[in-house]
Amino acid sequence: MGLLAFLKTQFVVHLLIGFVFVVSGLIINFIQLCTLVLWPVNKQLYRRLNCRLAYSLWSQLVMLLEWWSRTECTLFTDQATVRRLGKEHAVIILNHNFEIDFLCGWTMCERFGVLGSSKVLAKRELLCVPVIGWTWYFLEIVFCRRRWEEDRDTVVRGLQRLADYPEYMWFLLYCEGTRFTEQKHRVSMEVAVSKGLPVLKYHLLPRTKGFTTAVQCLRGTVAAVYDVTLNFRGNKNPSLLGILYGKKYEADMCVRRFPLEEIPLDEKEAAQWLHKLYQEKDALQEMYSQEGVFPGQQFQPARRPWTLLNFLFWATVLLSPLLSFAVGVFASGSPLSILTFLGFVGAGAGDQNLFTSLYPTLSQQLPREPMEWRRSYGRAPRMIHLESNFVQFKEELLAKEGNKALLTFPFLHVYWAECCDTEVYKATVKDDLTKWQNALKAHSSADWLIVLVENDAKKKNKTNILPRTSIVDKIRNDFCNKQSDRCVVLSDPLKDSSRTQESWNAFLTKLRTLLLMSFTKNLGKFEDDMRTLREKRTEPGWSFCEYFMVQEELAFVFEMLQQFEDALVQYDELDALFSQYVVNFGAGDGANWLTFFCQPVKSWNGLILRKPIDMEKRELIQRQEATLLELRSYLFSRQCTLLLFLQRPWEVAQRALELLHSCVQELQLLEVSVPPGALDCWVFLSCLEVLQRIEGCCDRAHLDANSAHTVGLWSYATEKLKSLGYLCGLVSEKGPNSEDLNRTVDLLAGLGAERPETANTAQSPYKKLKEALSSVEAFEKHYLELSHAAIEMYTSVGRIRSAKFVGKDLAEFYMRKKSPQKAEVYLQGALKNYLAEGWALPVTHTRKQLAECQKHLGQIENYLQSSSLLASDRHLTEDERKYFCQEILSFANQTDSPGHRVVLPMHSFAQLRDLRFTPSNAVVHVGGVLSVEMTVCSQMPVPVHVEQIAINVHFSIEKNNYRKTAEWLTKHKTSNGIIHFATEPSPFPASPNSLPALELYEMFERSPSDNSLTTTGIICRNVHMLLRRQESSTSLETPSTVALEDGAHVLKCSSVTLQPGANTVTFRTQAKEPGTYTLRQLCASLGPVWFVLPHIYPLAQYDVYSQEPQLLVEPLAVKNGDSLQLSNTEAMLILCHADSRAVIYSNTREKASDASLRVHSSDKVTSISLPAAPAYHVIEFELEVLSLPSAPAAGEESSRLGVTEPQRKQKDTQKAGHCMATIDHKVSIDCPWSIYSTVIALTFSVPFRTTHALLSAGTRKYVQVCVQNLSELDFQLSGSDLVDTRGSTGLQLTPLNTESQQRVRSRQSVSFVWELTWAQEPPPSLRGRFSVGFCPASEERLSVSLKPYTYDFQVENFFTLYNVKAEILPPAGTEHCRTGSLCSLAVSITRLSDLLEVDRDEALTESDQCFSTKLMYEVVDNSSNWAVCGKSSGVICMPVAAQATHRVHMEVVPLFAGHLPLPDIRLFKYLPHHSAHSAQPDADSWIENDSLSVDKHGDEQLDGGGSRSRGSGHSASSSEHQGLPMPRLQALPPGQVFNSGAGTQVLVIPSKDDHVLEVSVT
Repeated sequence: MGLLAFLKTQFVVHLLIGFVFVVSGLIINFIQLCTLVLWPVNKQLYRRLNCRLAYSLWSQLVMLLEWWSRTECTLFTDQATVRRLGKEHAVIILNHNFEIDFLCGWTMCERFGVLGSSKVLAKRELLCVPVIGWTWYFLEIVFCRRRWEEDRDTVVRGLQRLADYPEYMWFLLYCEGTRFTEQKHRVSMEVAVSKGLPVLKYHLLPRTKGFTTAVQCLRGTVAAVYDVTLNFRGNKNPSLLGILYGKKYEADMCVRRFPLEEIPLDEKEAAQWLHKLYQEKDALQEMYSQEGVFPGQQFQPARRPWTLLNFLFWATVLLSPLLSFAVGVFASGSPLSILTFLGFVGAGAGDQNLFTSLYPTLSQQLPREPMEWRRSYGRAPRMIHLESNFVQFKEELLAKEGNKALLTFPFLHVYWAECCDTEVYKATVKDDLTKWQNALKAHSSADWLIVLVENDAKKKNKTNILPRTSIVDKIRNDFCNKQSDRCVVLSDPLKDSSRTQESWNAFLTKLRTLLLMSFTKNLGKFEDDMRTLREKRTEPGWSFCEYFMVQEELAFVFEMLQQFEDALVQYDELDALFSQYVVNFGAGDGANWLTFFCQPVKSWNGLILRKPIDMEKRELIQRQEATLLELRSYLFSRQCTLLLFLQRPWEVAQRALELLHSCVQELQLLEVSVPPGALDCWVFLSCLEVLQRIEGCCDRAHLDANSAHTVGLWSYATEKLKSLGYLCGLVSEKGPNSEDLNRTVDLLAGLGAERPETANTAQSPYKKLKEALSSVEAFEKHYLELSHAAIEMYTSVGRIRSAKFVGKDLAEFYMRKKSPQKAEVYLQGALKNYLAEGWALPVTHTRKQLAECQKHLGQIENYLQSSSLLASDRHLTEDERKYFCQEILSFANQTDSPGHRVVLPMHSFAQLRDLRFTPSNAVVHVGGVLSVEMTVCSQMPVPVHVEQIAINVHFSIEKNNYRKTAEWLTKHKTSNGIIHFATEPSPFPASPNSLPALELYEMFERSPSDNSLTTTGIICRNVHMLLRRQESSTSLETPSTVALEDGAHVLKCSSVTLQPGANTVTFRTQAKEPGTYTLRQLCASLGPVWFVLPHIYPLAQYDVYSQEPQLLVEPLAVKNGDSLQLSNTEAMLILCHADSRAVIYSNTREKASDASLRVHSSDKVTSISLPAAPAYHVIEFELEVLSLPSAPAAGEESSRLGVTEPQRKQKDTQKAGHCMATIDHKVSIDCPWSIYSTVIALTFSVPFRTTHALLSAGTRKYVQVCVQNLSELDFQLSGSDLVDTRGSTGLQLTPLNTESQQRVRSRQSVSFVWELTWAQEPPPSLRGRFSVGFCPASEERLSVSLKPYTYDFQVENFFTLYNVKAEILPPAGTEHCRTGSLCSLAVSITRLSDLLEVDRDEALTESDQCFSTKLMYEVVDNSSNWAVCGKSSGVICMPVAAQATHRVHMEVVPLFAGHLPLPDIRLFKYLPHHSAHSAQPDADSWIENDSLSVDKHGDEQLDGGGSRSRGSGHSASSSEHQGLPMPRLQALPPGQVFNSGAGTQVLVIPSKDDHVLEVSVT
């Protein structure tokens, strides 16, 4: 402890601080009195001076809080409020819950500079108090008598005088009127209930008169009302005494500012405002008690040094003379008296009648004042109340040498005497005192006190009495030479006077001091003796039971002093000491006294927790006759009692579970003889006893909230009851036999008679156990109750695995009861949990039980699935695996039902390791032979003969597939032809990261009539791998859902025997039809049992091709100089490398020679000079031809395909979704030996497909151009650009792509994004031209430069006109939507701009210079997640004005659980039937949507139109044929409607009564 910390605890220092405050306060009061002469002359100067003088006084108290105790004050508010603090007049409302809350308020006043000018509303009685009351009088503080009729005028006048106060003033109000106590709160809330006012939890009912009067009188002066809610961290209750002792606290203040204009002028309304404010303060305190902080930003205003400097100034001025006087006293040798106070009591001697008359007053007054108890060894001081028991003095009660007791002898000896006559004193009292002191000295007792009672009435009857102090002086001279303070005088103790009260106070202070000193001294000696005894534990003859009684007496002392934590520590030390000895005994280092606890267990009646002290067991321990269970029961009962005193019932549950487990281990270590089932009975009774004890201390809400602490006891009791049921034959199907009945009788006899404290309890643990063991039915009832309770609690606290363990035990119970249908549910749940968490051995064990259950239930398919999994499970023995394998083979050999087929997954039977194609490139010509060699690893423990292994093959042929040659296919195939599969798939669910990547392709469908785009979308090629069930590889306890594919293409291999381990199976096939063949499914059949691998992944494919004929030009002979002329009307380039050569073959196809080619190209004609060749020789050469399409014309078709000339024949192959568009060129070939031209057709593939999209983010617009590479080559793109061909100056295109060059790989896409910005009104349309340079990404560069690839498009009216927002709200009173329940769908349609040019159409109407248009909304849910109740569409009249909003409410019902996307909200323009367009007989002008009704009576009826029936649809159709005009819908251009709710999902939870849960995965 530091010097400063030591000084803070000294009474002398506290006395000096009080001296400085009082004396300086009196000096300040005198100065204030002198300033009164300034009041009539200069009132403002008087006020300023008194503010400074008051600051000098109050800052001393603030110094104690800020500097002496270093208490921190934190504000929870906002920055704007902090900036206003101290810079305006204000009314401060504080809560009055703590003793120092006024100090915290003054601290904030000081830190913001208004401490001297702070005001309060004080009681009139304080005006007469020196220093404080007088200072407030000079500060113009308003005083009141708390009687409103008398105070009204006084308070109003006092407040009105403050209107012109020169300093910033804070008026501090405690609206509660008095400090919060539980009794006051109870009375206050009774008043609140009687008056119909809100009930508060942390505050008293506010008194509104003072507040409303202050607000009314200070209106115009005060700018705001500040609400300050104060609390202290750590749930502390600080006191002024704690501040004086230097204790540090942490104060949190939530500050809220209310401008005075917000407070009602009316008095009643202002009172209601105050009541509402206190409700909010109560809510803030509730939040603080739960979270430990207030809302808002935290600020800690810096403390200022002026308070410390001010106190140091006064201390220097006032203490210097005092210290000088003290030094002089010491120097002169005068005695210095130091007054201290403490207290305690013990044995009384002397006048017994006198003590009897004083005892009632003494017993009442002694424990009233708390005492600070300081102990040795650096222990923290504690405040205690002394309660003492007085006994008559007897010499045999004095402590004797070697006595280890602490509570059996008195601590302090008091002699009571009433003597006013010297003669009487000499004759009787002196001799009696001498004998008394001699007896004390003989027993070394130095703690005594002599009390002399003086009675004035008796002294008046004496004529020759001595002066008052004569008897006292004689006693002190005779017996108290060196301890004069051991004799005190009690004057007239039975009178009611101030002198008597002073005498009593002095006596009680002395008595408390001596008693506490004596007790502390004796306690220290006792602890030393106890430690000495413990250190002798290794010596022979040391007894744990004797030591137990000694340390327990120390625990009893702490318990009587209400120091329950210290008492608990004593029992914990005994517990740890005994446990250590038992552990050492198990290790071979045993103590002799442990043999007392190795006695056989003869009684197992469980713990007894309903008695504070079980005296029977304590006496057994004292006599060293207790068994291990009795010692543990008594020790835990004492720990339980103290924990309940400390309000820690949940720790009782935790300790009880540890105790029960440790007792079982200790009995085994000590090799104690325990009858079978006795320990189970003891544990069961103990669990229920602890649970009932906790239930008696807590309400149901606390029990449910803390079930995590008690669920272990429920589970342990269930386990022990199950063990008892098996032991006593209560679980077997036949019931208990005679041996089981005898065992049950023995167990019940060991319980003994029921304890008296539980005899009248209907559901005592004793009665439950006795009833459970009485019959099979009763046991089943109690066991099921406990099991279900344990499962429910484990589930509620999130311990699902533990719940499944209990369920597994319950399933085993049902199997023994021959109820497999009940056991199956629990086994399925346990197995699913083990699989999810990856517990291999529990999976195997549970699956064995489940297989047995399925066999009993006759679930053949499920049983075969489980058997196949168990036969391949390497955690089983070889014999067990063979047994389950034989079960499958036995069923396969049955021919009872030839049409029945059982389909099982392949992975439990065999695993596919690898697959090899021959030829290795998996490419074969039509008619060729291809072989597939497959390596299959059998999981079965024995050889298995398989009737047939088949591979289902999927055949597909693409457009232009016939153009693929062997060379082309070879380039795109792997060289080795081997495909490897996962060697050992995980037996547990795969993580999402292990799933294969998405194989996405675009899909387009076009109309056959006009080739217009009808459908577009994205398809996933490997969806069969992504959507398969994650647990399908292991969890086969549910019926199989594997589907067999039926197809014409099947590879088969018959009569195969699979040995355990790797096997090779070869399939051969002859290629027939050209196309791509994909191996989809692998099947192995054993009679009616089929093992199926539903999807072979990675993909295994082979291709069959047929070579196309070639164009041959064969002249009779080629002369030197002959050339071929190739001409084309379109632009076409002939690329010929410098090293290109022509090969000349003879008529026998033998190579004759080769020669170089010379190619001359122009825009339209290419000339190829041929080398000379003899007759009937063949010249072969290859040319690379490249077609470069120029910029496409603006149009829908060309924009899609990216070609230029409309006269070209285009072949649209986009229906397949991933094929390139093709262009046919006709090339004319002229040769000198023929007068005719040969025309051939060349088909070119456009490598790119380009699309554009308009993206919206509110009112911001973006254009996205997506370039997709459809070819097999990689391209390098560079120089992307987008321009507006209209040349609009107000429209800017800002590119968002940062990379100048991008590589687009085969079958991949690259997107380019520009942001559209405009200065004023947006243009009506954008005519965009996108261009990008491209070249092959391979290292071989083209010899010609390629023109940029261009793409033209147009976007009309792309700015946002409407914002659509949808929100789904759950039913009232619920947090989430539930399946099948009505939910509210709120649709908000907001117009974002005023009238524009695009709005001027036939739907626009004008009335009173206001424009409006008609829109139709439609709620559509294509995913079928929601059902719309009532109408799903309607027509609204929308004003054409910015921020005009129309809201529609309807009801929807969620059909599935999960995170569901919101329904789609579509918006159309509604063109009425009187429009010009609708008058035309064009079919497009008729309504084709039967969700609209045609009516001529206004929009209201149109808006109410719902779904039309089929009949109404016919009537509309008939009216169409009659030529009647009909309204129609016009889609708004893309981008004009922004759906802000797109992508939003709503959480829907299943309803409580759902047995089948359907979850929508989106």
